[in-house]
Amino acid sequence: MKSKKAAHQLQSEPASTVLKLQNPQDLNQEMQQGHLAIARRAYELFEARGREHGHDQEDWLRAEAELLRPVSVSMWEFDDRISVRASVVGFEENELRVGIEPRRITILGKKRANKTETEGGKVEYIDWCPDQILQRIDLTTEVMPERAVVDLQAGLLMFELPKVVKYQVEAACAAA
Repeated sequence: MKSKKAAHQLQSEPASTVLKLQNPQDLNQEMQQGHLAIARRAYELFEARGREHGHDQEDWLRAEAELLRPVSVSMWEFDDRISVRASVVGFEENELRVGIEPRRITILGKKRANKTETEGGKVEYIDWCPDQILQRIDLTTEVMPERAVVDLQAGLLMFELPKVVKYQVEAACAAA
């Protein structure tokens, strides 16, 4: 299987636009909309239980489980970079949006509806698990988003994030 890469470097265009990095502020707005949908569902669960208080966290977690696909994340820190792996099995590159900030990665995913047409012409939608990803990954160290390399391969999003090194921060402060 071929891998899908997007590399953002300071002085060149991305190697590929198949998995284009998105503006993090745009993704934050979409993330808020997703959280509102979870809040609405949690409130429905609260009402279905007869408005019994004391189960707000349980309702929120159940609403998340109903609406969001879980994402398994692994992270390794090296002297010069942070490597992150996120499992997005079942999502294609055109169903994912990724944003990178100096201390955070945002991954949004929205599956297209799987549908089949039966012999009688009736359309059936296949909904066997949640079709959305809303994932924020906080980073332990500041990175350079413009030099990040993102690779999607076999349902695994792989991030190579160069760290901001001390002399770069000092040079930026001196220039200011």
